[in-house]
Amino acid sequence: MKDLVLLAGWGFDSRVWRPVAERLAGEFRIGYELDGASDDAIVCGWSLGAMRAIRFASEKSGVATRHQRLILVGATPRFVQAPGWNCAQPPEVLESFAVGITADPQTALRRFATLLNQGDTRAREITRQLHELMRDGVPDMATLTAGLAELCDANLEKSAVAVRQPTLLIHGERDPLMPLAAAQWLAAHIPDARLEVFAGVAHAPFLSQPDRFAQLVREFAQ
Repeated sequence: MKDLVLLAGWGFDSRVWRPVAERLAGEFRIGYELDGASDDAIVCGWSLGAMRAIRFASEKSGVATRHQRLILVGATPRFVQAPGWNCAQPPEVLESFAVGITADPQTALRRFATLLNQGDTRAREITRQLHELMRDGVPDMATLTAGLAELCDANLEKSAVAVRQPTLLIHGERDPLMPLAAAQWLAAHIPDARLEVFAGVAHAPFLSQPDRFAQLVREFAQ
């Protein structure tokens, strides 16, 4: 049985993966931390978690490079626009998140959940699902602030090119946060990568189409 490490995105914790974990629990040993990941683990990161997975994979070598696998969901090498990199968000977006969580983290994260699902054919249902998770608590201020700083500073273009693990990119066609062009860039620059695009889906393909997502994980693991 393979290890499957699921890394959540900014503003969420491991509970966001519940639909995936429920579908795959009998087939994988599921964890939520990179520490201690085995050399043949499948590392699956979403959004900020995908950035962390890219960085982690680029630093591995030897046996891990040959046997480890990478799944990047709603991924980008850079969240903020920069010269020569336009398929990203303007700096003002992060600034508004920072102001929002300082004033009222719960409200700011609820708005964020609504934003990331814009354009998804199941937007209302997924947003309601995420809001329910938040009723049981949200990450603390230090975690949220550190995550925003990580998104602001991330420049993983060189790291992505250094990834040697077989990589599956899963991206929503209508992703409002990480444009599809960012995933297409990753697919073109990670040597052993392929891209699966979910039509009619925004930033959370594993919530919008969990059955298809789980099946892709199974197939990729083999």
